[in-house]
Amino acid sequence: MKKTFLFLALMVSTYSYAQSGHEQHGGDHHGMGHMGEMGGMMHGGGHHALDKATLEHFFEPLPASIIDEKKNAALIALGKKLYLDPRLSINDTISCNSCHQLDNFGVDNQPTSPGHDGKRGGRNSPTTFNAALHIAQFWDGRAKNVEQQALGPILNPIEMGMPSQEAVVSKLKKIDEYRPLFAEAFKGEEDPVQYKNVGIAIGAFERTLITPSRFDDFLRGDENALNDAEKRGLQKFVHMGCANCHNGVAIGGNSFKRIGQVEVYETDDLGRFNVTEVETDKKVFKVPSLRNITKTGPYFHDGSVATLDEAIRKMAKHQLGRDVGPGFTEDVKAFLGSLTSKQ
Repeated sequence: MKKTFLFLALMVSTYSYAQSGHEQHGGDHHGMGHMGEMGGMMHGGGHHALDKATLEHFFEPLPASIIDEKKNAALIALGKKLYLDPRLSINDTISCNSCHQLDNFGVDNQPTSPGHDGKRGGRNSPTTFNAALHIAQFWDGRAKNVEQQALGPILNPIEMGMPSQEAVVSKLKKIDEYRPLFAEAFKGEEDPVQYKNVGIAIGAFERTLITPSRFDDFLRGDENALNDAEKRGLQKFVHMGCANCHNGVAIGGNSFKRIGQVEVYETDDLGRFNVTEVETDKKVFKVPSLRNITKTGPYFHDGSVATLDEAIRKMAKHQLGRDVGPGFTEDVKAFLGSLTSKQ
């Protein structure tokens, strides 16, 4: 009941904020004015201040871990080796890491990624960082978890191009170094080099790709973790309604929404409809996580939006029906920067 009341109050606040004309034509450069330290925001300072209950309603900090790394050390080590190994592709040129680079926040910063023969798919390669926290995998949610997702690109004719599960297993069994690694990771299995185990191992490794940020410190009570601009951006992010979709531990990744909910967004990609064949799922995609978002462009399902500034403006227009000015964009982008990994 308390959360229902809080949600309704936030919806009213969101509506009032939007109707007040903040930033619609550029307006006051910062709209909400300076927030000061977290104490002012958390204890009623400012017309649009967020209290602790509001923050807890929308967000939660990352857990320290989502897999027992000590218990699963052998499985994780195998998964990392497989993730980095281009021999999982038909011509030994493409690995998981080719499109989801571990030294680049889990992406390749290309609109769409080239496969084993240079051809490109139709969708942007999302980051693998924090992906295990999502409700499902791929833009259309066709894989239920990272273990299932990891197996898809290997057999995709455009991506890694292996012809069959049997071909992958046969290839791995011919690589001497993998035999003891699979045996250690899957103790008790008579024949551990199996295709399903490839996904289990890669998924286990991906579950270690959790990236705590300064925003997590802020949510845990560190008043100095965010600066004034980032706090202003957080307030605007919530009051404009962005947090109605981008929320939870991953700041997104936990729901599906139609792109162009208020104002039509032109795309030929039918999104989740291709999976469910439900009419209302046309142009519906998984809401992306905003963690590390300042580092993972270009943006949207097709990688068609080059800059974060443009992505913020387009989301405000197409999802919320608002034209936002530079003050809103600047402050929200500052807040999104606080979601970048500290590591």
